[in-house]
Amino acid sequence: MTATNSKALIFILALLVIFCPLGIDLYLPAFVDMQASLEVSENKIQQTVSIYMLAVGLGQLIAGPLADKYGRKPISLIGISLFAIGAVMASSVSTWSLMMVARVLQGLGACATFVSAFAIVRDSFGHKGSGQMITYLNGIVCFIPALAPILGAWLTVEFGWQSNFSFLAGFALVGLLLIILLYKETRPEDTHYSGHILDLRRFTPMLNSSTFVYNAMLTMLGMAAMLVFVISAPGWIMAKMGGSVSDFTFWFTGNAIFSIAASFIAPHFIKRNSQKSLTFGLSISCTSGVILLLLPQTDIMHFVLPMYLASIGFAFTIGAAAGKALSGFAKQAGTASALIGVLQMSGGGLLATMSQPLALKAPTQLAMHLLLALPFLALLVTKHRHQLHSAT
Repeated sequence: MTATNSKALIFILALLVIFCPLGIDLYLPAFVDMQASLEVSENKIQQTVSIYMLAVGLGQLIAGPLADKYGRKPISLIGISLFAIGAVMASSVSTWSLMMVARVLQGLGACATFVSAFAIVRDSFGHKGSGQMITYLNGIVCFIPALAPILGAWLTVEFGWQSNFSFLAGFALVGLLLIILLYKETRPEDTHYSGHILDLRRFTPMLNSSTFVYNAMLTMLGMAAMLVFVISAPGWIMAKMGGSVSDFTFWFTGNAIFSIAASFIAPHFIKRNSQKSLTFGLSISCTSGVILLLLPQTDIMHFVLPMYLASIGFAFTIGAAAGKALSGFAKQAGTASALIGVLQMSGGGLLATMSQPLALKAPTQLAMHLLLALPFLALLVTKHRHQLHSAT
């Protein structure tokens, strides 16, 4: 692969992965206006995010096998088209029920781009480079929560809440053109595909692999912890600690900056020794959980600073774990990527939701999720560690 082709491919990968977070973070500032316009409760507006995440996760059960059967490019193009159709629909709806339909279409579209991106990574960079590239992509994705709400707020104030979805539709159309012009199919000719597209038995080889299950579960735990932080931070910082919207924006943006920096540093360590990188990442995350439990929650920074530390651990963990989970399935990269996506998105979301009825304080709830990784860390010091996550 030439340097020019490599840069073009990285650009395409970045384009494909940002559909998913952009579909959430851009319109967050429009929630209040949407609630008033659609005449529904705040809870129903929040459900437009939940249904989107559910579609992103579960849709990959179909999108992954389709990417193995028909190729990454056609599935990417179909996904972007669905995303655009959903965005156009969302920009013109007048009822909450139609908005939910539009968000399902967008979620299904985003899931197709997400799973295609991960499969392309495995196609083009192999096992050795997959962990590094996934971590780089995670760093790119971290830009979205930092920048998208600013754009979304401007669009909402200047043009109304519908303009957020009009922007997403325009973005999708540009993305569609770029994929057509710049991306050449990377699916290996010997990619394995058999059986009916809805036959879940195709995931059996992955679920029978201790390496896959161990590392895929780690991506789920990491996503759950990040979701708990995102969900609980506004209420804890502004309602419980008396912070302002500016305070929340400042601390939340700081976390994005730490995530970005860590995601571009981690690949160098993952390349040298994936197992040590994973051990470091899990150790940092678990330490953050302990700190949260020990600190008196009398100041905003007592909640946020441990999460900054956890974000560093997440960057090391997600790159090493996702790359290793895909390593044994070169001929089923789309299917394997899909299963990781289901566990990470739907599984992580479900795990985060399950802790809500416990009515824990935000720092305690976050600490609990971070410490769920402790048994996985312990396994890395046993004699079975090379079966779960080898160094190379």
